[in-house]
Amino acid sequence: MADNLTKNKLPRISSPEIEKKFSEKMHNISADAKEQEAMAKASLGNWQYIDLKGFPISPEALILISQDKAKQLRLICFYWTTNDIRLAAVNPNLPEVKEIAQKLNDDYNTKVQIYLISENSFLHAFKLYDNIPKIKEEVSGVKITAEDIIRFEKGIKTFKDLSHNLLKVSTTDSLALILAAATKSRASDVHLETEANVVKVRFRIDGLLHEVAEIRTKNWPDILSRIKLIAGLKINVYNRPQDGRFTIFLRNEEIDVRVSSLPTAYGESVVIRLLMSTTSGFSFEGLGLRGRPFEQLKIEIQKPNGMIITTGPTGSGKTTTLYAILNRLNSPTSKIITIEDPIEYKLVGINQSQVDPSTKYTFANGLRNIVRQDPDIIMVGEIRDLETAEIAINAALTGHLVITTLHTNDAAGTIPRLLAMNVKPFLVAPAINAMIGQRLVRKICQNCKKEIELDNQTFSRVVKILSAIPTESGTKVANQDLKKLKFYKGGGCEECQGLGYKDRVGIFEIMTMNKEIEKLILHGQVSEYDMRDIAIKSGMITMIQDGLLKAADGITTVEEVFRVAKDITTTI
Repeated sequence: MADNLTKNKLPRISSPEIEKKFSEKMHNISADAKEQEAMAKASLGNWQYIDLKGFPISPEALILISQDKAKQLRLICFYWTTNDIRLAAVNPNLPEVKEIAQKLNDDYNTKVQIYLISENSFLHAFKLYDNIPKIKEEVSGVKITAEDIIRFEKGIKTFKDLSHNLLKVSTTDSLALILAAATKSRASDVHLETEANVVKVRFRIDGLLHEVAEIRTKNWPDILSRIKLIAGLKINVYNRPQDGRFTIFLRNEEIDVRVSSLPTAYGESVVIRLLMSTTSGFSFEGLGLRGRPFEQLKIEIQKPNGMIITTGPTGSGKTTTLYAILNRLNSPTSKIITIEDPIEYKLVGINQSQVDPSTKYTFANGLRNIVRQDPDIIMVGEIRDLETAEIAINAALTGHLVITTLHTNDAAGTIPRLLAMNVKPFLVAPAINAMIGQRLVRKICQNCKKEIELDNQTFSRVVKILSAIPTESGTKVANQDLKKLKFYKGGGCEECQGLGYKDRVGIFEIMTMNKEIEKLILHGQVSEYDMRDIAIKSGMITMIQDGLLKAADGITTVEEVFRVAKDITTTI
């Protein structure tokens, strides 16, 4: 009988799968109980309640609170728009939680609501921090890793590829993609311009803007909010200009990024400026100066006092020239102090200061205090008014070497511009060592460079300009058969994005002080034409001549020289 019972007894079920399901069911029952407990607690405390399990939390909302702070306070930002920020906390009564809510309210000028959640709900939401790409890490800047750039660059061989790829990536990746494409193409600025039906993406490469992509209008608000969030701009402010900044951390360098937003007819447009940290290694020899101009400037910057003034319009490379001179002069035996607006690049071993109108720290006030710091060399970012000009000139006359910039068309316009500011003529003449006129021209891409023939009219014009170079200038072209000169251009290739140009170089004219110029200054009636005539008679190579010499050497094109120097070619 017992044997029969044993035979008929059902086998014991010990399936791991059933045990797993049972465990999950018990866990869910426990979780549901905790949610019920949290709901009751919210009701008693008059708090709003939410269960974040399954709730779609955007990365942009999540990173409003750092991961460390979220873990410490059991606090999550689970919803964020321009008009509403919602926080969820296990203990919403904590003073620190209320402080964060108030700060977010102040920073974004928007309504902030606090919800109560369970511990389980918090842990579920907290796991989402692990899914945030490096670009969203809460650091002193934004991180785009070298791997990110390599990943994006693989799909961007031409500008057309960028527009195609923008249609396939997320909002966050759209910004990373644009910045990666900009760094790959060596763009100095990214212009995001709103129009009626589209947002145009344009890169400024080697001084010229190129339309590279388009963003769908419906996607622009999210991308704009992402840019504002990273750059520290007010997200809900859209009717006035704003300025911000952040940093991109690459493997071997940092890129300082300046962001400017501007309200336009079709919404906000944004300009992003990229400042590469490695460009701070400016080389005096790499500026593009050579021959007599190079030797002249090298002598003038070695003098213990006086002024070196570089001139030209915005974007002509004046700041680059100043930094290159500072790098040349930088040594343990000299104290160098700068005052800039803004500090564009950090230079090792040099004391740099930045103007701040809000604290009345202007060029004039800053320069007045810098002189008391016993410097050997002073750099003034720009002379804008009489007060700054007079302090700089007095510093140059009292044993300091002062280098600065001035907005004029060429070197010949320097003295007339200072006198127009009402600087005393008897101070100008002994203070100035050298005046530099400059522009930047694009260099021919060496990968697709080819020889070309100029049309007869252009070639005759080039020969006429170059034949005016004085023999005493020491330039080899003065003794050459000008009719045998060869010229080049770039055909366009993948390396230069089909532009035929890659990088830029300066074209210069160096005017040094001499007795004839001093007499003209002291006479009090100085014109640019008189200044230029005297300088040319003294052997000065003009900017247009320097540019055409570089074209004859295959560095740039004749077309590029005439484009950049068009406002000064009429004097030749």
